[in-house]
Amino acid sequence: MNPKGRLFYIHWNPAEAEARTSSFREDGWDVRLEAKDGDRASRRILGDPPDVVVISLARLPSHGRETAAYLRSRKGGSEIPIVFVDGSEDAVGKAASKVPEAIYTTSLELQVILSGFAKDAQPEK
Repeated sequence: MNPKGRLFYIHWNPAEAEARTSSFREDGWDVRLEAKDGDRASRRILGDPPDVVVISLARLPSHGRETAAYLRSRKGGSEIPIVFVDGSEDAVGKAASKVPEAIYTTSLELQVILSGFAKDAQPEK
């Protein structure tokens, strides 16, 4: 059982994506990963929505930006929290103009941001 919740991570380099998600798993997250296909990521996310989606802007930021914008345009996609991580100033600026309600952070701060989405951090209903 994962007390933190379900996290979907998108990063356009499979080896880097696996390396980066290992710390999330160690921290108690149930992690799903996509590193090749934004359409497939979107289908998986919309078909079984996670607690939070993390999209890296470090590689192919236009792919991450478009995937997030597509998610936002679909029924149910606007309720899923999206966190963009890393990327150049230009990549972050372009993503922020396309998906302004997302959260933008760095790898160094990501664990802190994610703690706010963890099931053990959310009040009981």
